Amino acid sequence: MKKIILPLIAAAVTLPVSAMTPLWLRDVKISPDGREIAFTYKGDIYKVASTGGNATRLTSQPSYEGAPIWSPDGSKIAFASDRNGGMDIFIMPSTGGTATQLTFNSAIETPEAFTPDGSAVLYSASIQDRPSSAQFPSARLTELYRVPVGGGRPVQVLSTPAEAVAFLPDGSMLYQDMKGNENKWRKHHTSSVTRDIWRFDPATGRHSNLTSRGGEDRNPVVSPDGQTVYFLSERDGGSFNVYSFPASNPSQVSAVTDFKTHPVRFLSQGSDGTLAFAYDGEIYTMRPGSKPAKVAIDVTIDDSDPIETLSASRGWSEGAVSPDGKQVAVVKRGELLVTSADYPSTRQITNTPEAEGNISWAPDSRTIYYTSERDGHKNIYRARVARDADPNFSNATLVEEEAVFPASDKVERTCPVMSPDGKKLAFVERRNNLMVMNLATKKVTQLTDSTSCPRRTGDINYRWSPDSRWIAASLIDRRHDPYTDIMLINATTGEKTNLTNSGYFDEQPRWTLDGNALMFVTERYGMRNHASWGSLSDVMLVFLNQEAYDRFKLNEEDYALLKEVEKERKASKGKADTQKEGKGKKKTPKKGDSKKSDADSKEDNVKPIDVQLAGIENRIVRLTPASCDIRDAYVTNDGETLYYLMGNPRGCTLTKLDLRKGDSKSLNKFDRSLDFMPDKEEKAIFLIGSNEIKKLDPKSDKLTGVSVTGNLRIDPARERDYMLDYVYNEERERFYTPDMHGVDWDAMTAAYRRFLPHISNNRDFADLLSELLGELNVSHTGGRYYGEGAELPTASLGLLYDTDYRGDGLRVAEVVTGGPFDRADSPMAAGAVIESINGKKLTADSDPQALLNGLSRKKTLVTFRLPSGATAEDVVLPISAGKMENLLYDRWVRQRAADVDSLSHGRLGYVHIKSMNDASFRTIYSDILGKYNDREGIVIDTRWNGGGRLHEDIEVLFSGKKYFTQVVRGNEACDMPSRRWNKPSIMLQGEANYSNAHGTPWVYKHLGLGKLVGMPVPGTMTSVNWETLQDPSLIFGIPVTGYRLPDGSYLENSQLEPDVRVANDPATIVNGEDTQLRVAVETLLRDIDGK
Repeated sequence: MKKIILPLIAAAVTLPVSAMTPLWLRDVKISPDGREIAFTYKGDIYKVASTGGNATRLTSQPSYEGAPIWSPDGSKIAFASDRNGGMDIFIMPSTGGTATQLTFNSAIETPEAFTPDGSAVLYSASIQDRPSSAQFPSARLTELYRVPVGGGRPVQVLSTPAEAVAFLPDGSMLYQDMKGNENKWRKHHTSSVTRDIWRFDPATGRHSNLTSRGGEDRNPVVSPDGQTVYFLSERDGGSFNVYSFPASNPSQVSAVTDFKTHPVRFLSQGSDGTLAFAYDGEIYTMRPGSKPAKVAIDVTIDDSDPIETLSASRGWSEGAVSPDGKQVAVVKRGELLVTSADYPSTRQITNTPEAEGNISWAPDSRTIYYTSERDGHKNIYRARVARDADPNFSNATLVEEEAVFPASDKVERTCPVMSPDGKKLAFVERRNNLMVMNLATKKVTQLTDSTSCPRRTGDINYRWSPDSRWIAASLIDRRHDPYTDIMLINATTGEKTNLTNSGYFDEQPRWTLDGNALMFVTERYGMRNHASWGSLSDVMLVFLNQEAYDRFKLNEEDYALLKEVEKERKASKGKADTQKEGKGKKKTPKKGDSKKSDADSKEDNVKPIDVQLAGIENRIVRLTPASCDIRDAYVTNDGETLYYLMGNPRGCTLTKLDLRKGDSKSLNKFDRSLDFMPDKEEKAIFLIGSNEIKKLDPKSDKLTGVSVTGNLRIDPARERDYMLDYVYNEERERFYTPDMHGVDWDAMTAAYRRFLPHISNNRDFADLLSELLGELNVSHTGGRYYGEGAELPTASLGLLYDTDYRGDGLRVAEVVTGGPFDRADSPMAAGAVIESINGKKLTADSDPQALLNGLSRKKTLVTFRLPSGATAEDVVLPISAGKMENLLYDRWVRQRAADVDSLSHGRLGYVHIKSMNDASFRTIYSDILGKYNDREGIVIDTRWNGGGRLHEDIEVLFSGKKYFTQVVRGNEACDMPSRRWNKPSIMLQGEANYSNAHGTPWVYKHLGLGKLVGMPVPGTMTSVNWETLQDPSLIFGIPVTGYRLPDGSYLENSQLEPDVRVANDPATIVNGEDTQLRVAVETLLRDIDGK
């Protein structure tokens, strides 16, 4: 079936305002008197009578409002809103009306409860721990604050996480904790990271865990008489339900509800004893002595989902240059567009809510092949300029689209690439198999299978040879995933030859020298990365025959002489051919010959490549003078010049290298990576990135810009429907176990799909994805939404403040090392009181955060009173919150190291592995074999490590066993092995360890390298693909790789128990007591002394 695409004409669609039954009701809170229920729907706050009826909309901003909480007297509602970019706390009358902003920090601020007297709002935010705290400095670990309902300075209540706060009659506080990084909507897991309900007694400062077990317990609610605590829990093998226990006996737990399949969420209770909660997207109430009853709700709302208009001028996900170099195709938000390379004319080719991609031009520059998901699965389409009179796509009046393969067969096909002669089409089928189809006979040949491409992304990096007889691809060989080799594949027989056999990453093959050589990028010579990605690389050439290799190896003089000889031979041959044609009879062209283009004739006359496999391993040449971060590379067809993009922290540099002379020069700098794409004749080499396209003239090295113009019109509702389909398909095809943990994925997806018409924003959509993916009971998944962030991010002065100080100004507790005031000429000191910022006074009842918004890297005048009483001032450049978090991490590590040094009296060293990556490994390697090399033992801290891939290197580093000593004239100089730790060690772990931070301590324990101390690590050892959705503000996770033990079990969902179990107490850690660290030191010293 062919589809004719006409120029797009915008049309406005107006839907009627009508009453409807809403679904996907979130943040349910019943009023204190039990008569009304507040809830969030489509990013606004509503309220409805607890008996049901028509709901009243309380907010109507274009921003997102949520998390409503009632004041004790029911007259006010506090809520969170992103109307300023970040999530701030606002308060409004419960009848609706003007909202007043209470908090001003750009951190995410979430209202938890009002104080019992209604004078203040308690909220969670990650702003600053107590200066004395030994808690890990992470934005995920929030503190609890109190802000007056009339506004003013927030006061820290707790320096440890406390969510879903409720009060008991005696003034003590119940809350749910937060121990780690797991998605909060995950279900069915029973591990150490699940939430527990705690009781905090402000009189004694004691925290008591009331539900310590391996399962989710959250959202405590206190009955009106204070005798019973209701909460949400996953117990008895089911989903979340309402449970209760007597406040005096938390171990006596009773089930209150018995819902199946889906979780109960958002529990609250009125003073009349009525419970309110959400189940399966709707609101239920449960009155004392009765069963749960659904609340019938109507909302009257303009239900139209407005069309979004997006500029096509940047933000492309991919691009490709036409063979004639006159057009560039790009994909923006899943739509295919073509722009002129020389003029500002752009044509939108596709117009579907589903994604198109994998662009590949046909040799005629009038046909494009691409992957489309419009058929419910990935299929290959082609678009053609329909009218001969139209010169190209960007000026086409009609474009014809058609499926290359019938959609009815439901077979996934992706990554189409047309052969240079236009006679064959290569593509990927069923995500693993590289195929070639003869377009004339329709015969399809399979070239690879899942052994060469075990990962089921559907993407294979491959290229056709100029003679259309071979394919070069980057593939897996000999079960060495994820490391790839360059494979040469006979496109007719499927015979494969591994050209590199290196054991390193060999990637990005490109043909050059008329197909007589293959360029590729390898890490075999670069600085080795101690994780599985990010090594420094080099550009290489492998020559397919001896003649091409010999020619390339000629020195500059001999090569110049050879070219002169070839030039003379070519001139003589041309003269002879002219004379021969003059003597012959002029040929009359046959009918139809005129349709055959010069390009077609050239393709027919392409010389077959002479592939000589014998000795090919001796014909591999390194081109780059030094290893570096290669983003992309291109060797000109004459083999004379290498262009490459060299990465740096600020982007990349375009470098040109004369391969004959060895001279190099930088041509330009870019703020992000681009890809090289030449036209067929190499008249221009295009560099295509996500936000810019440049055209490089290889003769002059001049760069000119290529523009993409016009706008796209996006239907968000239809796009969300497609994105849910995409998530469903990708999880089904790529989840690490085919049974998807026993979940009926079709049925579960259908159960959540019905909520789509009731979702109008990406925050709710991300939550829907998290709820759906949470059914799989697996780590490394869930949906995430990344908004634009606060308009004016709160900057930091690099100071820690006294959280107990209540006077005017801010009292400084510590000048953080590396911060803006950490200078020799700064008078700032601990004990100083900041009195004003940029001339604005700080009073005891004003919020200082508001004065720091938008000041990052801007000159700021700070006036302060020193402990001596003298007044001083300093002009500084405040830093971002992210930079401050890094400084606090360094401070935390220094403090842990000092504690270990003190506790062990200098006998032990300490390292923290921040992430399972190369940078962290180099840090700990430097420390243990440098400043701690003479210590008797080492404490290895993996707490709050989010993963990566380092378990193999950690295993080697800490498994050293001394086998001899290096001695110089009687002096013992070094023990061997000298690059491994040969002495005792111990490893700290905790509930927040994630991914490879589960695998690393597992390997450490499995191999008997030392003891594990701390809390159990949840079973989260899978590898993930974080996929960016068509709307790039949304991502989701697919756990694609599991780690299976010899007994057939997987590490995922298999909790790792420590040898010595010890928890840190919230009451003491804020005062600097790291109990886990102390016990680790004591245990290791005891083991050393006991030997």
